[in-house]
Amino acid sequence: MDVTKAVIPAAGFGTRFLPVTKAQPKEMMPVLDKPTIQYVVEEAVEAGIDDILIITGRGKQAIERHFDKSYELEEALKADAKHDRLDRVQDIADLADIHYVRQKERDGLGDAVQYAEKHVGDDPFALLLGDTIIESDTPCTANLINAAETHETSVLSLERVPWADVPSYGVADVGDVESSGGSFPVTDFVEKPPREEAPSNLAITGRYVLTSEIFDALDRTEMGVGGELQLTDAIRKLDGVRGVELDGDRYDIGNIPSWLQANIEMALTHDDGEMNDAVKNILEAQFS
Repeated sequence: MDVTKAVIPAAGFGTRFLPVTKAQPKEMMPVLDKPTIQYVVEEAVEAGIDDILIITGRGKQAIERHFDKSYELEEALKADAKHDRLDRVQDIADLADIHYVRQKERDGLGDAVQYAEKHVGDDPFALLLGDTIIESDTPCTANLINAAETHETSVLSLERVPWADVPSYGVADVGDVESSGGSFPVTDFVEKPPREEAPSNLAITGRYVLTSEIFDALDRTEMGVGGELQLTDAIRKLDGVRGVELDGDRYDIGNIPSWLQANIEMALTHDDGEMNDAVKNILEAQFS
């Protein structure tokens, strides 16, 4: 089992960020000096993947333009001798082999994943949600790939969330197993359960490695919560699924508080000392 491809769904409306997402994809919301989806692509690349399929929708052309070559901008930067900025712009276009397919109807994450079947074929693939940034010493996707290749099965990233937030997530049932830094078997999943019915507070965090059996499982899955095709319901049909507890910080850029948190916390740890100092001064001035 060799994971060499990644799929990034990026077709949602981003309604929690309206009106800014009326004309701009939520995946293009900036965190510091990069759009959210660039962090996601870079995570896949850092995990050794250079074949990436992004599933887009209507009004998402800005994503394709961002990862395309920009001749006019590059020429202007060359003329102004702004070589550092030129290098950064050129690096974006050279990150990976990026392909695109458009989801015709927004019928849920499971429906979006079905659009990847022709591209990935019978191969296992990493699935990274395009509006979620995970900051960790070792890329989250790399950890999942290691577990998937070791056990030759599908693996999901899981995070312990506050119990009050459980109804917003797909939640894993891991029985009596305690995470000890490695992967562990998952016996079942429940999509957005009421708190009192949740088997745990281990939530799916937007990173997966899936075998190609997921496509057959999706074909056999009926519409679920919200009248959408839920990926979690299809994963329940797979055998031998394992989980890996998230080691790092996760930011859901689909909502404003988490987006603000990402900008502040990542600015404080950025390798730009001037930026670090500026943010610290702002916070000190506000809360002193």
